[in-house]
Parts: sequence; C-alpha cells; structure tokens
Amino acid sequence: MADDKSPYVLVSIFKEDANKQDVEQSTSKISTIIDEWNGQGNMIWSGSFDDGKTAMSVIECSKTEAESFFGKYDGTCNSFLSTYMYKWDAMPILSLLGHKDAVATPDIAAQ
Repeated sequence: MADDKSPYVLVSIFKEDANKQDVEQSTSKISTIIDEWNGQGNMIWSGSFDDGKTAMSVIECSKTEAESFFGKYDGTCNSFLSTYMYKWDAMPILSLLGHKDAVATPDIAAQ
C-alpha cells in the first residue's frame, strides 16, 4: 500500500558560521534537487522570511518521499543551514491546489 500524501514543511535557517563559499558551491546541487522534484510532477512552494536567514518550503508527498527529499536537501546544505521538516496537518488546502482537476471552477456568465 502506498503512503498517503500529506503536506510537509521544510524550514531552513542559515547557521551563524555559514561559509559563503559553501553556499555558492551548493547552489547547483540544490537546483538539481528541486528540478528533479518538479520533474517527477511534484510541487514545491517556497519563500524567504524578512530576517534574511530563514526560508520555508512546503511540499505534498508521502512520508517516504518527504524523508528522501529531506535527506538529499539536508545532506547538501548541512554545512551552512539548519534544516527541519515537519508534517503540516494544518494545510489541507494544498491537496486541492496540487490537484487542479479536483477543484471545480464556477462558470461566470457574461452580463
């Protein structure tokens, strides 16, 4: 039986001793991880906070997929980021956003 899909939140915080060179060297690896994720038909919503140190990404997937994604991401970024992943039960709307065909759109009549 396949795992049920759920939203997961990945929080990333730059470490105080982050080395700029490590960040620059990891940029292409991070892009590859994201491209592979998207290439498999998966969605990722992400953004940075105003503090310039913290970012959050939301993915919807099975527990196994979340663990795999987190392992790759954390393994790439652990020298300069502290990363945490949580199952986010508070966001059931992501299921609707991720499955466009499941969302009914009302027809608007011209007046």
